[in-house]
Amino acid sequence: MIDSHCHLDHEPLLSDLPNVIQRSKDVGIEKLLTISTSFESFARVKELINRDEMIYGTVGIHPHESSTNIISSKQIIENLNENSKIIGIGETGLDFYYNNSQKDRQIASFKEHIEASIKTNIPLIVHSREAEKETFEILNEYKNEKPKILMHCFTGSKEFSEKLMTLNSYFSASGIITFKNSLDLQETFKSIPMDNILIETDSPFLAPVPKRGNKNEPSYIDFTASKLADIKKISKKELIEKTTTNFNKLFFK
Repeated sequence: MIDSHCHLDHEPLLSDLPNVIQRSKDVGIEKLLTISTSFESFARVKELINRDEMIYGTVGIHPHESSTNIISSKQIIENLNENSKIIGIGETGLDFYYNNSQKDRQIASFKEHIEASIKTNIPLIVHSREAEKETFEILNEYKNEKPKILMHCFTGSKEFSEKLMTLNSYFSASGIITFKNSLDLQETFKSIPMDNILIETDSPFLAPVPKRGNKNEPSYIDFTASKLADIKKISKKELIEKTTTNFNKLFFK
């Protein structure tokens, strides 16, 4: 298995990292992608990728941080070139639910990340909340450049997923698909082709059932994999093999 999105630089994961890594390996995880959200976060990510061969990282500014962490596509590319284990750009995107940063700053930052992704052919990790229309319209502006798009922790509508499929996007399922009130999301994932699906924890957030209410960690991805296999009506083994193949195709091809 591969956890395509976690935040190892957040507590309680950071201070317990050796045990977190061991528990990840014990359930069969082979790679962890730890995600940058700010300049401070990226400094920690750069250190974390040297802790274990299974840990990879990204460079990017979360939309919540885009008012105080201003980054250009040039800076993103320079940081990418620092280490071959920095394999993704993001997380970036739009969050109009919390609006922790001004909308115009979020949009400007998002576009800088998209342009860096296109110039480098490195996957773009997209966060979208209460911004389906704007997210798609912006990504669609770059359709001819064929950016590699990964919709992280996808919770969007089926209509949104269908639009994103026209851009050959990938969709990452988190522990949210195990929640009792996620029936619409489960139906959406039923309709997304297996060739376009990854799995993630977004740990330490969004622990899946039966760990809901606890701090999440990468090893809990096992529960998400089981639920997604049930949703897709395939074996867990097939689900794990396919999502692992998809991750490696997206990030290492």
